[in-house]
Amino acid sequence: MSSYDVIVIGAGPGGYVSAIRCAQLGMKVAVVEGRETLGGTCLNVGCIPSKALLHATHMLHEAEHNFAEMGLKGKAPSVDWKQMISYKEKTVGQNTGGIEFLFKKNKIDWLKGWGSIPAAGKVKVGDDVYDAKNIIIASGSEASVLPGIEVDEKTVVTSTGALTLPKVPKSLVVIGAGVIGLELGSVYARLGAEVTVIEYLDAITPGMDAEIARQFQKMLTKQGLKFTLGAAVQGVEVKNNKATVSYVVRKDESEHTITADTVLVATGRKPYTTGLCLDALGVALTERGQIKTDTSYATNVPGIYAIGDTIEGPMLAHKAEDEGMAVAEVIAGQKPHVNYGVIPGVIYTHPEVSNVGETEETLKAAGRAYKVGKFPFLGNARAKANFAGDGFVKLLVDAQTDRILGAHIIGPMAGDLIHEICVAMEFGAAAEDIARTCHAHPTYSEAVREAALACGDGAIHV
Repeated sequence: MSSYDVIVIGAGPGGYVSAIRCAQLGMKVAVVEGRETLGGTCLNVGCIPSKALLHATHMLHEAEHNFAEMGLKGKAPSVDWKQMISYKEKTVGQNTGGIEFLFKKNKIDWLKGWGSIPAAGKVKVGDDVYDAKNIIIASGSEASVLPGIEVDEKTVVTSTGALTLPKVPKSLVVIGAGVIGLELGSVYARLGAEVTVIEYLDAITPGMDAEIARQFQKMLTKQGLKFTLGAAVQGVEVKNNKATVSYVVRKDESEHTITADTVLVATGRKPYTTGLCLDALGVALTERGQIKTDTSYATNVPGIYAIGDTIEGPMLAHKAEDEGMAVAEVIAGQKPHVNYGVIPGVIYTHPEVSNVGETEETLKAAGRAYKVGKFPFLGNARAKANFAGDGFVKLLVDAQTDRILGAHIIGPMAGDLIHEICVAMEFGAAAEDIARTCHAHPTYSEAVREAALACGDGAIHV
């Protein structure tokens, strides 16, 4: 029987990063993972494969709509769906294989199989039981499905099935207007599917700054996506390889149906802790089924920690990574800190959408005086040259101190541009600090500087 300083359950972004950090700090580490490959949901059936399809279909969009204007003449490419899926799988393989290399480099043992915790300090994998001074639960999450909907991953699919459809559907209904639904809806819309998004709330992307959400919906509508908002889905019936979605429009209680080749259920995710024996251990959970932890990621059972999607907070890979590093440092006796006020969110559609910190709605609810600085990408030379002039940068700053409180970007490379603001917020910077920092020309990042200037005397190029 082997003994370890730390056994991590789950090899997703939180788990594998935590394991590597533990190894860097001199601990003997093992990771339990039952998949055939490392990387968890994110690398295998989530972030990475979806971004591959988003990239491929965006290239198709560019060829169909912008190449001719740039003098790139010729017939627009046809879609070889089988080859596109092969490209996606190759991308996944390169990334998951990279994690396996990192495990070997850092002398981390991979305990292949599904784990359980029969007792504090013990991890069981198959018939083998291992000793662990510390156990980190990083088992991630799974798709959350509405009552009355049966997923077969063929006609009615979650994000997992949506990444491996045998062919491009002629029609797709997406239930849920969050990140997953809009990204995958965009993929299939670009491929020619008629996409309809049904959302329970009266706006897309719940929790997003309302002005950004409105602009985002207009852009997606222009791209061909259709939206039915304020609608409560009642069920999905499959017949003759077609799915009929029944829903009620909440404002007037009217009943409706819509039929499609494929239905994507994208109504969020929930912690995946099946088989861990948490009830028998007495590990405390929240009402939503998340594992309760203190500020050091410790559960109520000594020696057992939890991070990532299994605990409270946004279900984001990078949030899990930060927690993975932090819990490793806690176990090593250090005092790390994760700033939950500066965790960016990104939607990888085109244009991209990103955010960090407060929204106008949260600031108003808190009664905090603030200023808004905005700059449109139409005023950015690089964006105009690249057919990427839609959208804008929006900064929210304290009305008295000019300190940056939040930022929201809809436009080209928004997911990368947001990090300049994240660093600024981490250091407690004011908008003036960004405004007085030289930005290279011509770059998209100049739009961030212009938004910062707009918080003061005004932007220059608008």
